This record gives sequence, structure tokens and C-alpha cells, in this order.
Amino acid sequence: MSKSKPISFDNVDKFVELGLNISYYRKKKGITQEKLAEMIGISRSHLSAIEAPNIIKAFSIELLFDIANALEIEPYKLLMFRD
Repeated sequence: MSKSKPISFDNVDKFVELGLNISYYRKKKGITQEKLAEMIGISRSHLSAIEAPNIIKAFSIELLFDIANALEIEPYKLLMFRD
């Protein structure tokens, strides 16, 4: 089993923003972490780690697409970061 590459310091803020965006759109849609996790086939604790600003959790583009599909939004909306 190969170890995943550590997240670059330059990308930490982007992962935090991405998690916050997922949380925002999930709450806007009125979906719990438990329900969204079930919809995309991951555990609630995994989704919680993705959304948490104090935890930097890398995940695949495929999972990003699954999240966007479940939230019924275009994936680019999750990648729109504030300045």
C-alpha cells in the first residue's frame, strides 16, 4: 500500500475553503452530514473530517464530483474560494 503524498503547505487554505464550501452547500440544501455521507458512499466521520476547518483531509476528484452531484450543484461552485 502506498502512502499518499502530504498536502503542500501552499494548498492547506484551499482544502479548508473546499471543506467550508461543502458544509455551506450541504446546510443550504438541508442535508445532514449523515445523509450526505450515505448518498456518496462514505462514512459520516470521513465527511466530517473533509468539512472540518481544523483538519486537512485530501480526497479524490471523483469524490468531489459525487458530492457536487448529491448537492445538485456544479463542481466548480465547491472550488470558488474567497479572497
